[in-house]
Amino acid sequence: MADRTPPLGIEELHALVAGGEIDTVVLAFPDMQGRLQGKRFAARFFLDEVLEHGTEGCNYLLAVDTEMNTVDGYEMSSWDRGYGDFALHPDLSTLRRVPWNEGTAMLIADLAWADGSPVAAAPRQILRRQLDRLAALGHTARVGTELEFIVFKDTYEQAWDANYRGLTPANQYNVDYSVLGTGRIEPLLRRIRNEMAGAGLTVESAKGECNPGQHEIAFRYDEALVTCDQHAIYKTGAKEIAAQEGVSITFMAKYNEREGNSCHIHLSLADEHGRGVMAGTSSEPGGMSEVMRHFLAGQLAALRDFSLLYAPNINSYKRFQPGSFAPTAVAWGYDNRTCALRVVGHGRSLRFENRLPGGDVNPHLAVAGMVAAGLYGIEQKLELPEPCPGNAYTAAYEHVPTTLREAAELWENSPIAKAAFGDEVVAHYRNMARVELAAFDAAVTDWELRRSFERM
Repeated sequence: MADRTPPLGIEELHALVAGGEIDTVVLAFPDMQGRLQGKRFAARFFLDEVLEHGTEGCNYLLAVDTEMNTVDGYEMSSWDRGYGDFALHPDLSTLRRVPWNEGTAMLIADLAWADGSPVAAAPRQILRRQLDRLAALGHTARVGTELEFIVFKDTYEQAWDANYRGLTPANQYNVDYSVLGTGRIEPLLRRIRNEMAGAGLTVESAKGECNPGQHEIAFRYDEALVTCDQHAIYKTGAKEIAAQEGVSITFMAKYNEREGNSCHIHLSLADEHGRGVMAGTSSEPGGMSEVMRHFLAGQLAALRDFSLLYAPNINSYKRFQPGSFAPTAVAWGYDNRTCALRVVGHGRSLRFENRLPGGDVNPHLAVAGMVAAGLYGIEQKLELPEPCPGNAYTAAYEHVPTTLREAAELWENSPIAKAAFGDEVVAHYRNMARVELAAFDAAVTDWELRRSFERM
């Protein structure tokens, strides 16, 4: 990865702490679900102790379910192993101010064991490994994520007390691209945009979406790891800002039976000099280089096997409905939103979009999957099939997995996944799916109660 200037330099942090402007430093890492986990430090203590030596955190943080319950089946962390610590080492390139929390700076940590070896199953390490493999071929990945969310007028506490039912969306109707619709909650959107800019993210735009209360804020394309780190910071920060404003937002993939929250991921490749390598000559098919054709063919070949990385939860698979703008077909096309993979742009901006991920995706894992799939295509010199010219929903293509159970079985038995990620990572995330499936299978849902309480 190229050297880059962090949003906040360490010397500047020293000066801000000395001047009393910064009194708190958050050190956090993305967990399996893509959430930021870590500690808040007194800023002076951070500079005196944590900056050089790091800190520790219980290794169960990569071995719990969404509810933070300890669960079995993880090799790295268990009662038998005593639930020890791993180390959190600050990545100074991620240091930034946090404008939505007064007097606060933040940075992302890498995880290591006591002997200094990296924690292989940590999402950030999984992505780093794939980016290193890509770099060995002389390429870097540039990524943009488009993350949708739904805004409700209820606070998070009110939503909890209501069992997340009967909430009041911030808009009452479809406001896709509506300036009037986004204007209704512009104070919230503006605050999120401006404070993310203050944290070093480059904001591009905000727009309304289809589901009542649904919106999207987009940020500039960047290096893959930078984009994924910023995605996690933005997701946490947007929730914190919403809570401060007395409202709530959800990024869950499918809140109700209407349009789900997507997280389309755009990816392109560059060489070591930053020059794009996906565009080919006018004589090459579709204007795509051989590298792009192989890379895209790899996406198709691994799409079903890697669906667990793109759609990691039970709820994720509720998005994949015909005619919903969420894909159901393992297909690609030029500017075709019915396909799982959409090729867009021209020349230097030529790229592809993976439309499988929802708002619940862990970006580090998803991008790692996209890079690994592309590398598989390059290594195997896979040929790209013809694009889908029409409606992929009704065409005869393979179907993306329809349940987490199907996706987990494909992942567990995938030779592509094992070769790219290794047995430890495959087993770790297969167990994550097993835990979620067991919890869901044991739950009694509202659907069952409504259909069965009186009538059965």
